[in-house]
Amino acid sequence: MLLLKTTALFVATAIAEIVGCFLPYVWLRKGSSPWLLLPASVSLALFVWLLTLHPAASGRVYAAYGGVYVATALVWLRVVDGVKLSLLDWTGAGIALLGMAIIVLGWHGKA
Repeated sequence: MLLLKTTALFVATAIAEIVGCFLPYVWLRKGSSPWLLLPASVSLALFVWLLTLHPAASGRVYAAYGGVYVATALVWLRVVDGVKLSLLDWTGAGIALLGMAIIVLGWHGKA
């Protein structure tokens, strides 16, 4: 159950981070409105807050989060950017998620 809850929280965290970084990218690279910086700021603040909800030490949280971020970013690449993912993309995401799972399963009873 810990692994499932942690993964779901990490996915929400990754989406908040990606949106918070994507909106300034759209503004700077695609000439959109600078008003996009407002929701980007809110999204990045949400990202930071979500990271604080984990019971493990921050270094473990960041390390485990990285695996979910990789997989979420690739799904973003597919869904938002419309880029077809390769077998190597999916394999890399799977390995990253396996690494996250190993780290999270090691959290039990540790700060």
